[in-house]
Amino acid sequence: MQTHAQFILAVMVLLVFNCKSAKTIVTPGKANYNLSTKQLIKENAKQTPSFNTLQSKLKITLNQKGKSQTHTVNFRAKKDETLWINAPFSVIRAMVTPEKVSFYNKLDNTYFEGNYTYLSNLLGTELDFKKVQNLLLGETIFNLKETDYKASVDSDLYVVKPKKQRQLFEIFFLLDPSYFKVKSQQITQPNKKRHLQIDYLTHQEVENQILPENIKVIAVEDNEELTLNLEFKNVSLNEDLNFPFKIPSGFKEIKL
Repeated sequence: MQTHAQFILAVMVLLVFNCKSAKTIVTPGKANYNLSTKQLIKENAKQTPSFNTLQSKLKITLNQKGKSQTHTVNFRAKKDETLWINAPFSVIRAMVTPEKVSFYNKLDNTYFEGNYTYLSNLLGTELDFKKVQNLLLGETIFNLKETDYKASVDSDLYVVKPKKQRQLFEIFFLLDPSYFKVKSQQITQPNKKRHLQIDYLTHQEVENQILPENIKVIAVEDNEELTLNLEFKNVSLNEDLNFPFKIPSGFKEIKL
């Protein structure tokens, strides 16, 4: 697959949200050893971000197979509906909706339209729009209320995992005890030698909401590793936004 296509598809999975006038959270908290798993999940749910639209400048660095790419793009989102990115001069534009993933590239006159299969294969776990959005917001990729979980404390972090791990993959969530946000989520498929790890290196508080600030994503399959670093600037919430997207005529479709 072409380099630009692979980069833009990786970006669409791993975009993350932020807000302007942010205050970085640096003070660690201490875990309450008496907090029940039910109470912990409830506290985590209270921190779910609430907004209608979001836009920002997003600096993305992708490292794979010894090569590094850095791009800054415009990012817009309408919660539960659309994720949209646009590179300078509109040479690359992408849009993700609950129905499909789409992008086009004016550098080589190509486009892609399809489902989440490639994105799922890229990160080694089955994805849909809701899971992608949760990952980008710093929320657990799986709903903690839909499975029976247990929590423990290790190194001043809560460790949350299913009481019975799934047959084909193992899930672990690490939650910060001071504000109950996800510090890391890890999904491993031992039989396929796959590992996905999303580390939320720093969070920030904006308008009484705690959101990711810096993210590191590591996707490993066999001996191949993809690493993505994200930096977010100039973000605004709840403005009137549009999401223009039309594949130019004459472009060649990419088959993945």
